[in-house]
Amino acid sequence: MNGIDDRITLTGMRFFAFHGCLEMERQHGNDFQVDLECNLDLGKAAESDVLEDSVDYSELYRIVAEEMRTPSNLLEHVAGRIGTAVRERFPQIHSCSVTVTKFNPPYDGKYEPRGQGYVSVTINC
Repeated sequence: MNGIDDRITLTGMRFFAFHGCLEMERQHGNDFQVDLECNLDLGKAAESDVLEDSVDYSELYRIVAEEMRTPSNLLEHVAGRIGTAVRERFPQIHSCSVTVTKFNPPYDGKYEPRGQGYVSVTINC
C-alpha cells in the first residue's frame, strides 16, 4: 500500500446556515450541504486498525459544522475556510476538496425537475 490514492470522504453533511450576499439570506438562512474529500496516506491505519494512525472523521465533521456557523457572503469563502481549518488541524492531509452547495438560491429562472435548484462551489486546498 503506497497511500497515493487514499482518501477519506464525508458527503451529504447538511446544515441550516446564514451565508449569502443578500440581507434576506443573512436574516432568514438557507439549507446547505457540504462534501469533503481528504487525500492522505492511510497505509499505516489499514495495517494497524488504530484510530491515531488515521484521521477521525467525527473531528472533520466538527470542523465543518463550526465553520458553517460563521456567516459569509460567498460560498467560496466558506469552502476555503473549511479547507484551511481541516489542513491546519490535520497536517497529514496532503490535499482536500470542499464542495459547498446552497439549495434554493435567490436567482430567477427555472429549477431542475425535482423542484429544488441549487448552486455549488468547489475549492481544492
